[in-house]
Amino acid sequence: MNFAAVFHRAQAPYSYARNKDELVIRLQTDPEVEKVFLHWGDPFEAGILGGAERWHGERVELPQPLRLRHVCWWTAVIRPPYKRCRYHFELHQNGETWFFGEDGFCTPEEQQKDGAPAAFYQPWMNPSDIPSPPQWVRGTVWYQIFPDRFRRAGLEPGETPWRTGPVTNGERFGGNLAGIREKLGYLRDLGVNGLYLTPIFAAGSVHKYDTENYERVDPAFGTNEEFAALVQEAHDAGIRVMVDAVFNHCGALFAPWRDVVEKGPSSPYWDWFLVNRWPLPEERRDTRDGRYYSFAFSDQMPKLNTNHPEVIEYFCGLCERWVREYGVDGIRFDVGNEVSHHFLREMRRRVLAVRSDVYLLGEIWHDASPWLEGDEYDAVMNYPFRQAVAGFFSHPQRTARELGWSLYECLGRYRSQTTEVLFNLLDSHDTDRLFTRAGSEDSFFQQLTLLLTLPGSPSLFYGTEIGLPGGHDPDCRRCMPWDELETPEHKERIRQVKCLIDLRRTLPDLKGGELDFIQTEPDSRFVWYRRGEVEVLLNAGDTDWKIAQGREALFSRGLHDGFLAPGGVCVRR
Repeated sequence: MNFAAVFHRAQAPYSYARNKDELVIRLQTDPEVEKVFLHWGDPFEAGILGGAERWHGERVELPQPLRLRHVCWWTAVIRPPYKRCRYHFELHQNGETWFFGEDGFCTPEEQQKDGAPAAFYQPWMNPSDIPSPPQWVRGTVWYQIFPDRFRRAGLEPGETPWRTGPVTNGERFGGNLAGIREKLGYLRDLGVNGLYLTPIFAAGSVHKYDTENYERVDPAFGTNEEFAALVQEAHDAGIRVMVDAVFNHCGALFAPWRDVVEKGPSSPYWDWFLVNRWPLPEERRDTRDGRYYSFAFSDQMPKLNTNHPEVIEYFCGLCERWVREYGVDGIRFDVGNEVSHHFLREMRRRVLAVRSDVYLLGEIWHDASPWLEGDEYDAVMNYPFRQAVAGFFSHPQRTARELGWSLYECLGRYRSQTTEVLFNLLDSHDTDRLFTRAGSEDSFFQQLTLLLTLPGSPSLFYGTEIGLPGGHDPDCRRCMPWDELETPEHKERIRQVKCLIDLRRTLPDLKGGELDFIQTEPDSRFVWYRRGEVEVLLNAGDTDWKIAQGREALFSRGLHDGFLAPGGVCVRR
């Protein structure tokens, strides 16, 4: 047995309560392990710990495991009647049996003689310690808007003419909140029910991630009153609203930072920032010299000290007002892995005291386990999901089996209740556009099908519904071509995207966390998986794929006479 491949710890995602009754236990092994049994029961069923008790527990065989690239995950869901659990594992391979616990492995003889191995424990399933993200997010399809480029209401003199094609970050096209309000009916008809706005508060740049005033909507976008009206009208249309919170850093014209630049250590805001040397040089240059910390070495985005009590109080109060006065439903935290854990714990406590179902989302591009223990973020932007999907379609030599392994791995990083509300995306204001990266209409719709049928809360970047092209920033931030939406090509894309969104919102099986990849031929690119009663098939290969008949096709492309053509997709039940 490959002992080095066997892993478990009594922490998520290997052991965790997914609700007040159910405990999920996962064991990782080498693929050669043939059977696994779980021995579990109440820690005190044989007496007080430390006495002469002989604990045995209930022995249950675990179902067939999930296969990843190099390992397997065996999973049990049990219901400890007294909300606590003691357990260990029994592994079978090639006629051998081993017991595995907190102190390692032992033989059946050692187990019989010494009562080994030492047990793993879940001491108590405290409800307040169980992450419980807002349930409404499971049924949400998000639509991300970069306000300057989405829609302009009216035409102010001097603004750059609205146009299609490449753009720069120095150009301002005048998109505003009033323009978004004009198109809420369009968004409702498209089927999205979540609106994520990149920053809207006063800032010098077009992207607004260099905030100057956190309490005032940027005049180019409108007024605070217009923002309140937008949220209310979105709610009336059945659409939730999430705003962008830029709390890792501010802009160079943020009043407290200007005071520091002017007064140095005598400023009352000196400790709001992380200045290492004074005085500051007058010339502009990046901050690699270490004079103060900033976002990505930009001297125009000084880093905030999110450990400081006054900083915490200021931004917690700000978010409380966003929820209480404007009615926002979600807050996305920019550079969410650099804001202090202490800050985020207090932020969560304060915001959820105003309204308990606000969705707190972190921008983290890597494994975010430390932030998802239930006392900070509800979820993160699922960039590993994007990487898994994009990698499969960008590398024709990768098989469907490899895609399944990658998706199992990125969706299995966290508790199942967290996975169900991860913010899944295939493009954003920070990446190249899906349509450009996909390279073909077929690949574009295959990837959209994955996005809208796999576990998580899917997000479309504005214009995705028409296949808006664009490379990396700033090309991904092109203007929405409203005058072109009635072309036959765009109308057909919108029709198909609406169909996929409707399936995602109306089929209960697509809102949970269940996912079962069906193995096809080892070297094939025929992707086949089930979500409960819903079956999804994608032919990313280069030959027709004969599929079984007898199911109702809910969405299809390239399906004919029982065959799925290369580039085809079928969602059925």
